[in-house]
Amino acid sequence: MVASAACFASLDTTTRYLGALLPIQLMLWSRYAVHAAVMAVWLGLTGRGQFRAANLRFQLLRGALLLGSSTLAFHGLQHMPVAEFTAIVMLTPVLVTVLAAWVLHERVSALRWALVCGGMAGALIVIRPGSGLFGWAVLMPLAAAFSNAAFQVLTSKHGRHESALTTNFYTGLTGTAILTPIVLTSHVDITGLLAAAPAQQLGLLLALGSFGTAGHLLLIMSLGRAGTATLMPFVYTQIAFAALVGWIVFRASPDFWGWVGMAVIAVCGAASAWLNIRERRQLQEPVVADTIAD
Repeated sequence: MVASAACFASLDTTTRYLGALLPIQLMLWSRYAVHAAVMAVWLGLTGRGQFRAANLRFQLLRGALLLGSSTLAFHGLQHMPVAEFTAIVMLTPVLVTVLAAWVLHERVSALRWALVCGGMAGALIVIRPGSGLFGWAVLMPLAAAFSNAAFQVLTSKHGRHESALTTNFYTGLTGTAILTPIVLTSHVDITGLLAAAPAQQLGLLLALGSFGTAGHLLLIMSLGRAGTATLMPFVYTQIAFAALVGWIVFRASPDFWGWVGMAVIAVCGAASAWLNIRERRQLQEPVVADTIAD
């Protein structure tokens, strides 16, 4: 799980770095095309039957929601530091509570609403409206967190009927299918850019997909070896990795209040996720935990 968080933090940092050099459409397409190709080879070697989805509509909708989160993330990372952006996206478990009450009409306890308020307060500490730190750009990680929360609710409702590897394959395939015509019809000269790009940029494009695919595979492997309740707190190591890698690459680190806000978000998010897991265990339902949407 920790290695998975490191992969996702590296993916976000690579996205921010490459965003100044290449079009975002090309970066997104590379992230999902590599993901689909790697999983196709994986399933081809381990079991061809896993290409068949039990619920194709679920897979396509899930993939589209994740692509929406990624698109918002790729754009938002061009305007915000990686650590602060990551912390706001980590509001996802808290926002799942809101969507569960609104969409699924689930009863929400006072403790859960307190965690929602605490998580939002942490985001406000990071953002500090009126400070001029990030401006309108903060809407992107917030929107990405909401899209990811919808993705979580959908996965929780239907994911238990699918193989995790099959779901991971359709994650890449759906994104690639949606993005390919967009890239081909783009006004940007993609072919010319790729032909002129140095080897380093081409390698980083490959790294985008590799980090995303490895992150999700490591996540699946960890969930196969330990309980979700045990692993969930380690998801929030992504905030620390994002701060570390962001400092190494950009020599940028959060200020004091940024760290305070990120700590509040991590505590409220982890507590909210733990409550989700405990309640589902009481109902004896399997849990599909994928709180990272890169």
